[in-house]
Amino acid sequence: MSRLLRAACSVVTPQLRSNSHLVHRGIRNLSTGITTKSLLKPNTFKAPIVRICHSQSQQITVQGEKAVGKWLMVCGGMVYLAVALGGVTRLTESGLSMVTWKLLGEKFPTTQAEWEEEFRLYQQYPEFKMKNQNMTVDEFRRIFWMEYIHRMWGRAIGAVFLLPAIYFWSKGRLNSTTKKFVLLMGSLIGAQGLMGWYMVKSGLENRFEDVNDVPRVSQHRLAAHLGVAFVLYTLFLSQGLKKLLPAEQFPTASLSTLRFKRFAYAAKGLIFLTAFSGAFVAGLDAGLVYNSFPKMGDKWLPDDLLAFQPINKNITENPTTVQFNHRILGVTTLTLVSAMWLLSRRTRLPKRAYWAMNSAALVAWLQVTLGISTLLNHVPVHLAAAHQSGSLLLLSFAVWLCHEMRYLKYLPK
Repeated sequence: MSRLLRAACSVVTPQLRSNSHLVHRGIRNLSTGITTKSLLKPNTFKAPIVRICHSQSQQITVQGEKAVGKWLMVCGGMVYLAVALGGVTRLTESGLSMVTWKLLGEKFPTTQAEWEEEFRLYQQYPEFKMKNQNMTVDEFRRIFWMEYIHRMWGRAIGAVFLLPAIYFWSKGRLNSTTKKFVLLMGSLIGAQGLMGWYMVKSGLENRFEDVNDVPRVSQHRLAAHLGVAFVLYTLFLSQGLKKLLPAEQFPTASLSTLRFKRFAYAAKGLIFLTAFSGAFVAGLDAGLVYNSFPKMGDKWLPDDLLAFQPINKNITENPTTVQFNHRILGVTTLTLVSAMWLLSRRTRLPKRAYWAMNSAALVAWLQVTLGISTLLNHVPVHLAAAHQSGSLLLLSFAVWLCHEMRYLKYLPK
């Protein structure tokens, strides 16, 4: 800043001296009766340095915004991969293999003695006692690896978020709004780590008394853990898009365009809700209850749909109801997205909004196809993992679509 001030002074001072000389000369001429056409040169004093400083400041700001945007997109991509890893961890039943938790990470076993010690700790908990009594150390290693990778990837997200955040904050690259966003995201990342361990603890508790009980984490805590991950991803993506791909101003006098914007936001919410309901399907292994489509067994409404009392208990604890709800939400989401795609063919929208809409429609059909295939094939790991990742991909295009419609304003004729 001091360099800019000195540069400005170097430009301004000669101009002031020149004008001062002209003033003294004019006074002498008046005293002697001599007149001049102009005492001061018109437009002599200019301030190009101000314009240069402004453009430089603007350029630095744009570069800083781009850098922050790329950082947020990287964090979002890492959260996406964490969700995919979490899905595989759940599907391979690896989540309860690590029975301790440390903030900065657990030591990975490297010797046979360390592996046997970890396995001895695992043997003290319900999953081994009720389900995996015949498991060997080598089999234990495979599930331990999966959970270990998932946990360490979560810690890597925290590091990739925290270190650049400190750097950008100290260098003044963050405006007041972005600073508040960074504080919010930091809190959510910390809460997500704690929620992960809180979820795992529910599967380590001695609450499985019936011989038919299956040791697993609470579906409520699993849904909360997945829900926070989806919120993190959505916020990272939306903020990254704002900085890297700003939406265009798009005034319109068309009510159909305004209506389409409302549909876009409704679709984003419905996609999120459908994905969130999938957490209860995973938590209760509800995908293994009725492996037929479109009917559930030979009925549209199975007999055990409302088997639990009170009735509201069925929504999150009855596997049949949970699968039924997920089916209805999935079909409803597909119907809405398909209707929006047809509506977009005859609605004036921003250019990139068409790209987002086309992508969302394509992924919606792919996602439903994956869901049905997963169900009919009794939930194989590769199809189920692809289905979970597909839900986040569909949400990504819905977020992009809403982003492009952000500055759409209705201007009545």
